Parts: sequence; structure tokens; C-alpha cells
Amino acid sequence: MDSRLRGNDKIRVNGEGLRLNQDSYRNLIAGQDNSFGKRMLRMLLGGASVMYAGGIAIRNLCYDKGWLKSQVAKAPVISVGNVTTGGTGKTPLVVWLCEMLRESDRKCAVLTRGYKSEKGKLTDEPAILAKSCPDAHIVVNSDRCQGAEKAVSQLGANVLVMDDGFQHRRLKRDLDIVAVDATCPFGYGRMLPAGLLREPVKALKRAQAVVITRYDQVADGGIEKLEEAIREISPDITIAKAAHRHPYAKAMKGATFTIEELKERSIFVFCGIGNPAAFINRLDEYGLDVVGSRVYNDHHNYTEQDLTDIYEEARYLEADMVLSTQKDWVKTTLLSQKDDNIVFAYLALELEFLDGADKIKSLVNKTINQWTVDRL
Repeated sequence: MDSRLRGNDKIRVNGEGLRLNQDSYRNLIAGQDNSFGKRMLRMLLGGASVMYAGGIAIRNLCYDKGWLKSQVAKAPVISVGNVTTGGTGKTPLVVWLCEMLRESDRKCAVLTRGYKSEKGKLTDEPAILAKSCPDAHIVVNSDRCQGAEKAVSQLGANVLVMDDGFQHRRLKRDLDIVAVDATCPFGYGRMLPAGLLREPVKALKRAQAVVITRYDQVADGGIEKLEEAIREISPDITIAKAAHRHPYAKAMKGATFTIEELKERSIFVFCGIGNPAAFINRLDEYGLDVVGSRVYNDHHNYTEQDLTDIYEEARYLEADMVLSTQKDWVKTTLLSQKDDNIVFAYLALELEFLDGADKIKSLVNKTINQWTVDRL
């Protein structure tokens, strides 16, 4: 199955079996193809979306009414989540929070389910968190309540950061921070699988803060409308704005390349993330010479054959560098490299707050202090 990202004629997208690949799926639900077959498929997805939305509504009602109980942890819980699926910037936000807590001398643990994880192995996001937050304990457990118990009782954590926790209501949280991607904030306005919404946008009423990510990749007018939409749902919510920065690319054996140095390279790009268009468009904005790209499904498990295919195409297009995200890098570096003449690197990612960082810090500290006071 082959498709292309809008606005980029150098991109090849790879599917897995009979599943729609990431980009084909996004193009489908965005309505870019109005052919009869695609319209029928969207109708089928719409029907499935109604059933999914009904299930989510019943579940949320049960928690709202107290019919389903949330378990209370032995430490304050700060949840970082989203209302859409994939690619909103939760992981760099979690890294930023862990660094903030470290600077405050807090003993932090990150609770993550470890998507597609196998026993004894760290998958992409937990591995990035472990590398980026060396002073935090990374607890991988699909049961966040069990993970919280272990983090406090066995590892001595006194603050818990729940990664991708907004929908995980079984563990009571003391602060909900939601990441909203400015480039696709509300998932085409439809619930899964007809759109990208994991639950209705009105669920933002449960959150105390929103961090608008990729703030600088949208025109000012779009940001103003997004803020207005969020305020209509929750008038008193704290809103911060952040950008994804890529200060350098890092290759094997620690070699680094600045953005200016990358401009001198012919680059072949591959990724398997939730929002591949935002990543590849960013490279265009930097003025990099991207000679070709491959996009895989989010959380794709790379094989030796995948890497062989990537290098073969890179050689064919006369690339002298293969570039990926850090998320993809951690899953491919243990595979054998296919060409010593082609540099293999990942683009480092950092979250930079442009507005509201002090408000988020204040909210976090207030939440932790209030939790402590309530238990005196």
C-alpha cells in the first residue's frame, strides 16, 4: 500500500499487512479523497465511531457519578495526556516536567503503559524517558495503579507523573495537563475511528491546564481561534504555549550536527510516529535537502528488512545521511547498519515554552503542596 503526504512529493508511506498506514488513514478521515469508495469507507468508520463514542460516554458517566471508583495513590499524581490519538507532544512535556521536579528536589517516577511492550524490554517512549530523565524512575505497567504502588513503596517516589493518563481514570490524579497539537488540535472533530478524538473535546473540562504544542507551526489567527475554543469549553483553564525545537542531530558514537551542518547534507528521512507530516514539514521549514522519505505506522516495530529497504532507497537517491526521530532511533540502533558511507542520525527534540511556563510550574507546585497539607 503506497500513499503520499500532502504537499510533499518525495514521500513513500509503508503499511503493515491489511492495516491502513498512518498517513493513508489521516488522508482518509480528513476527506482529501472524495471518491465513492472512500466516502463509503468514511461512512463505515462513522458508524463505528458512534459505537465507540457511546462506550466512552457510558464509561465517563460511571466515573463522574462515582459508580466506578478511582484509586488514590500514596503520592500526588500529575497526569499528562491528550484528547486525540498520537503525536501531540506528550513525551517532551513529560521530560520537561521531570526536569522541573528534579530541580525542586522531588523524587519523581513516571508511570507509563509501554505501548506494545514486552516483558523486560523498554519500548520507544519509555526508552526515551529513561534516557532523557536519568533521575526519574520509569515504571512500565499497563495497570497504572500497580505501577503507582511500586513507584512509592519500592522506589521511594514522592511525585508521580502519569504519561498518557487523561483517559486512565482508574488512578485518581491531582492535576491533569493536556497536550493539544496546534496543527491538528481536535482530530478533525470526530471520534475514533472516523476522526482522531479519543473522547469528546468537552472532556477538557476535567483538565486544569492545556499546553498548546507546535504553537509556532500555525498562523496567529489559528492559535487565537484555538484558545477561544478551549476557553468556551473551560473558561478558567490554564493555557500555555510551546514549540518543538530541534537543536541538533545526533549520530552513532556521539557525533552531532547543527541545523546549519544538516543543510549541507542530502537526507533520507524515515519515521513511525503519530504526526509524521508535522515532523517532515519541520525539516522543510529548516531548509534541509530531503531527497526522500518513508513513513511507517506509529509505534512500528522495525525489522532488519525495513532497515535494508531504507538504506537501499537512500543509496538510490544518493543520500549521505539517514535521519529519523529519536523515537524511531531507539528501535533501530540495535539493528545492523547497512552502509558505513551513510550517516545514521536522529533529530533531537526539546520542548520550549513560549508562554505560560511559569503558570504550569506554579500549578504543579501548588498541587503538590496542597496534597501534602491535606494529609497532615
